[in-house]
Amino acid sequence: MSLKNLQKPQFQDIMQEHIFNTIEFLFDTNQEFGVACEIEFVQFDPPLPKDIETTLPTVTLFMLANYSFESASLTDDYLQFEAGFGTDNFGSFVQIPLLAIKQMFVSEYPILINITSPQEEKEEVDSMSALLNNPENAKLLKKKKR
Repeated sequence: MSLKNLQKPQFQDIMQEHIFNTIEFLFDTNQEFGVACEIEFVQFDPPLPKDIETTLPTVTLFMLANYSFESASLTDDYLQFEAGFGTDNFGSFVQIPLLAIKQMFVSEYPILINITSPQEEKEEVDSMSALLNNPENAKLLKKKKR
């Protein structure tokens, strides 16, 4: 099986459910943990200052311990928590899509590996707009209206 097959929605659904169940188990057992995630998909509210944002690597490790763990919550699609960044402990609410989580750790032990990534958001186009985007089709419709 090629790795391309593992980016299909069916496998992504399996991985997302597995990540969700693993995090839910860790919450239920009050177990602190770490997540390594693709930073391009992570949202910060408020946004991080540029001097902090630019220092984050492509795959960033977040340790959910103490207040970050206590503030953490889980939805079907996201892991969310509050964290402090930089020397001034700049506070931000962190929202990570579950499929952006590449690895999970308890202490130094990896407990989950994910090779999928979140799907790119696709713009929905209604059929009439798609039809009219082709200049040839637009000409045909104008002729018919006469």
